[in-house]
Amino acid sequence: MAVATDIDYADLRRRRQETRRKQVRRRRLTAAAVLALLAAAALFGLVRLVSGVTAGATSVFLQPVASALPASPFHRQTPEEIRGIHITGPLMSLPGRFKQYLALKKDGLNTVEVDLKDESGNVSFEKGAPAIALKDGAARAYFNLRATAKQAHAAGMYLIGRVVTFEDPITAVAHPELAIHTSDGSLWHTAGGLAWLNEYNRTAWKYDVDVAVAAAKAGFDEVQFDYVRFPSDGDLSIIRYPGVHPQPMKQTIPAFLRYARSRLHPLGVRISADVFGLSAAHDLGIGQIPATIGGIVDAIYPMTYPSHYTSGEYNLSDPNAAPGATVMFSLQDFRDQLPPGKAVLIPWLQDFSLYRMYTPADVAAQVQSARAMHTGGFMLWNAAGVYTARALKPAAAAPSLPELPAPQL
Repeated sequence: MAVATDIDYADLRRRRQETRRKQVRRRRLTAAAVLALLAAAALFGLVRLVSGVTAGATSVFLQPVASALPASPFHRQTPEEIRGIHITGPLMSLPGRFKQYLALKKDGLNTVEVDLKDESGNVSFEKGAPAIALKDGAARAYFNLRATAKQAHAAGMYLIGRVVTFEDPITAVAHPELAIHTSDGSLWHTAGGLAWLNEYNRTAWKYDVDVAVAAAKAGFDEVQFDYVRFPSDGDLSIIRYPGVHPQPMKQTIPAFLRYARSRLHPLGVRISADVFGLSAAHDLGIGQIPATIGGIVDAIYPMTYPSHYTSGEYNLSDPNAAPGATVMFSLQDFRDQLPPGKAVLIPWLQDFSLYRMYTPADVAAQVQSARAMHTGGFMLWNAAGVYTARALKPAAAAPSLPELPAPQL
């Protein structure tokens, strides 16, 4: 398979060396902490043993010592490298289609994400749906939550549910008290004519997380919040947010994610957030601050679609024509911002054509960059649900970047 050659390997070498230095430092600190905990555990066991002997016991009884490492609070482990795809609700409703996607396991697929609530405000399930979704006609019988979880897990898949959070034209129209308004009191709409929920409204928060909780109780492994931000298109100058505004934008999105975490973690389910690919390089004015969000969620998924970057970004005249380099530079920005040891970095990669035809080599170049930046894997996005299967191959079976020398420490 041909691989796109838009990556500056000299620059990549420098960036990988710096990344490795940071990793070595983190590993040394982690190792020291683990050794200290093990030493404490061993000492605790010795004290238990000595106290038993000095009490006059005729025999020595070795008491089990609790592990120094806490057990995972989640009911399923993540794959060592996530290799996933997204599936819309309508596609899930087609007989046999989910099974066809699961069959991509032979190509390396190990993760699937399905829409729980999409950009149109539709909730993909009826059984277990919040009352507000049933009453307003948002709930659709695209699939059954429990049956989907059972089928995915039987195929060995890690299952993610996607919740489009604040863009919700169904609920906003049916309940204007939950929505963003304009200066004249009417509902505000994006350039595409879609209404949004008010990011400050706690009832709106509860509705979105209720959708997530239904999936968590049905056996989903992770809930990913998309459109978890303030609006970015349309006439932003006329927006009015009804009610109280207890904190600024950059604190509101983290507050929502903390609330979601408080309800989902006790159910053994991870939470994650989609963010704009440029949010680590620029304050976009939408409340997405990766350094803050990364300290709350279990995974952060930047949407590093090269077609969404403008000319001149990263000193590239056409980022869309250099998908490998664009993804690499964007992920480096996230590496520089995310707090160590917190959220796992997993990029969304472009598997669709926009402004030019995307080839399997273009997709492969993005995958290579994700691996070079030591991410937790990658997800492929194509709204039509058509994916490049060969891009899902494990690293050992896929073309790789030239081996780079280890940094001198």
